[in-house]
Amino acid sequence: MIKKLMTIAFSIVAVLALSGCGGSDDYYYDDDLTTLFLIDQDGRSYGGIPYICESMRNWDNTRPNGEFSFYPGEECEFNFDGLNGTDYGDRSDYIYIVDYTDNGKNRIPYECELFNAGNINSTYGDEYSDGTFDYDYDDACVFYF
Repeated sequence: MIKKLMTIAFSIVAVLALSGCGGSDDYYYDDDLTTLFLIDQDGRSYGGIPYICESMRNWDNTRPNGEFSFYPGEECEFNFDGLNGTDYGDRSDYIYIVDYTDNGKNRIPYECELFNAGNINSTYGDEYSDGTFDYDYDDACVFYF
């Protein structure tokens, strides 16, 4: 009887101890999570742009491929410090919001601290739905996804 109880107790301890093994730091698949990308006018990615969304605890940076993720309905703030904005002629830093097929995401509402402050704007979309938007030098913008 004591051997049986010891075996059961040992089994319970082993199950609890081993249940933590096999974990991973990899990102998990989430049906609701949406991923988009920031690219420039030449199609190169804008990696390293600081951003934070409502569901995040800390600021993060867009990945080297320009990738960022959010949940639909969230507000996400992007810090474009160090970029020229869209009003500098040949030195303009145009940014496009695109999906994984490079289709621009138009009509995303946003507002910036400097560009057209106090007004809600939307990403541009014409027959090509390019997903670009206006912002000023060293601006920060909130997008309402």
